[in-house]
Amino acid sequence: MKKIILALSALCLVAFTSCKEDATKKISEANVAKAAERDAVASKFPVLTFDKTEHDFGEIEAKTQVETVFKYKNTGEAPLVITNIKSTCGCTVPKDWSREPLAPGGEGQFTVKFNGSGSNKVSKTITVTANTEKGSENVKITAFVKPDPNTAKPAQS
Repeated sequence: MKKIILALSALCLVAFTSCKEDATKKISEANVAKAAERDAVASKFPVLTFDKTEHDFGEIEAKTQVETVFKYKNTGEAPLVITNIKSTCGCTVPKDWSREPLAPGGEGQFTVKFNGSGSNKVSKTITVTANTEKGSENVKITAFVKPDPNTAKPAQS
């Protein structure tokens, strides 16, 4: 048993020391330069900058549909790709955004439609998922929803 362990140890020693010299010869300066360039580019992200991050519709009647447009710009150093835009509930619907890459300095927009559901002060968050450093950005809509005048009020006793 000791002879087998000694033989395996000697074999491992030879294998590990023989690979060391060959590995250093395989590295080329061109590959090191390419890797450095790739890593420098990989650290550049797009930056999603909005013209406004919150929109207040003010007072609206219940069940009244309203919409607003959020404009944005890529102020970063890499192409911006928006993969999804979603809201916190089905009463707020984001639409009409480009799924194509947006070059640095480029501008785009999307529309948010709110159906006027809820009552009193209503606030909804819209999450924009993109290839930014954080991975997502948020914008918000608010409104004060007045009661629907067509609904019957409960009788007072």
